[in-house]
Amino acid sequence: MIKETKEKEVNFGFQIVKESQKQEKVQKVFSDVAKKYDLMNDLMSFGVHRIWKEKFISEVRPGSEKILLDLAGGTGDIALKFVQGGGKRAIICDLNNEMLEHGNKKRFNKGLYNLPLETVCANAENLPFQDNTFDCCTISFGIRNFSNIPKALQEVRRVLKPGGRFLCLEFSQINNKVLRKFYEFYSFNIIPKIGKLVARSEDHYLYLSESIKLFPRAQKFAYIVEEAGFEFVTFSKLTFGIVAIHRGYKL
Repeated sequence: MIKETKEKEVNFGFQIVKESQKQEKVQKVFSDVAKKYDLMNDLMSFGVHRIWKEKFISEVRPGSEKILLDLAGGTGDIALKFVQGGGKRAIICDLNNEMLEHGNKKRFNKGLYNLPLETVCANAENLPFQDNTFDCCTISFGIRNFSNIPKALQEVRRVLKPGGRFLCLEFSQINNKVLRKFYEFYSFNIIPKIGKLVARSEDHYLYLSESIKLFPRAQKFAYIVEEAGFEFVTFSKLTFGIVAIHRGYKL
């Protein structure tokens, strides 16, 4: 008699769902908000996300890298900054085709269609790339939406060249109690209302706030990156700890 394997359960925000269900639910979130995604980022962060990403891309050092894989790349702002900064080639990889298409349209409308950029619609947990392909892999504000983070990190390590770098920009936890309470009030009471007004989707932005709340603290996430096989793992926090940049090397 064949024993049935029970599917792993994971968090989708504060909900507990099967791993396959989370993937479907996350894709619906981003399909629904794709056209307003960049605008919402500006509104929710008061434009500060642009400063975080400038800091992030400066650590990628595009002039010194050759090929970048930007996972959960969405509309492609990180990959675009990479090639504009001197990077040789970048691949924007995302499981959500609507996000990729919206990014392509934005670049086309701005006349940015002759850049060494490619888009690939694929799951970060099963990347369609050969071993030892990329010099650098980035993920910005996307890894908390993965169904199986350790598996995705192992895939990142597989496709990186020896000596290649992994960098992740993601929300973290504020240490100051007063600021943390204010931030959580803003995240759970204001951001969903902005989402309802601008993107016509209150529930989706409530999920995004819940996913931020549940994401591991910076030190714990550093351990997860190390367990995936990365060496010299470090992290630094920005803006009172609202976000953190994690770094690791494949040796």
